[in-house]
Amino acid sequence: MARAIWKGSISFGLVNIPIALYPATRREELRFRLLRKSDLSPVNYKRVAEKDGKEVPWDQIVKGYEYEKGKYIVLKDEDFQRVDLEATQTVDIQDFVDQEEIDPMFFYKPYYLEPQKGGDKAYALLRDALKDTNKVGVAKVVIKTRQYLAGVKPEDGALVLELMHFADDLADPEKLHVPKKMEVGKREWNPEKYKDDYREALMEVIEEKVEAGGKEIEEKPRKAPKPTKVIDLVSVLQKSLEETGAKKKTTPKSRSKKAYPAKKAA
Repeated sequence: MARAIWKGSISFGLVNIPIALYPATRREELRFRLLRKSDLSPVNYKRVAEKDGKEVPWDQIVKGYEYEKGKYIVLKDEDFQRVDLEATQTVDIQDFVDQEEIDPMFFYKPYYLEPQKGGDKAYALLRDALKDTNKVGVAKVVIKTRQYLAGVKPEDGALVLELMHFADDLADPEKLHVPKKMEVGKREWNPEKYKDDYREALMEVIEEKVEAGGKEIEEKPRKAPKPTKVIDLVSVLQKSLEETGAKKKTTPKSRSKKAYPAKKAA
């Protein structure tokens, strides 16, 4: 298998599982070059200004956002750093959702998760718990400075991290001229609750700069992350650990207080 493209951990509640991320697909997109027909010489793209048709050197190029037709606000490296999400190397599971409640259109790119040293037992327990309960761990993960929504799912004995679209990424089917859909029962999973934090934070910076006329703006303190609600699956894992320990226990002396702390009296 190819080299791991990312290493970190799966995190929820008090559980932390070291993992490595591997591509789960082999197909690569075909890439083409533009060539001159007479001698097949590659044709390169030039950085040409629309105003006068002149080529622009790299050191004269800045990034800008068109907030109105023909009006731009310049974004510097410092602006992007203000909203740069902390790459915590963590697959941060937000919720556990019934797999049948998630529309398959939200999933688009799978990766295999391989447990690293010390993570085999917790990895297996999470995989089996997800399989037995038919649930998906809906998570957020930062890969190469970009934030993704993702689902952690069991697949053929392994855990798979499948990248997902945010709700705002999908086009609205209501604009299509199709027969009205039948009413369905209320679902617990609400895709609109998961937001692209990076996009929202960057838009805030852009709006502030527009209001300030393009001038520099003061950096605001980062908001503390909200705690995840994963009590149910943590309980499942704890119960599985206790049952596993009970089966292996032969004598009272064989029970390790460090691995299996004694329960407090009610």
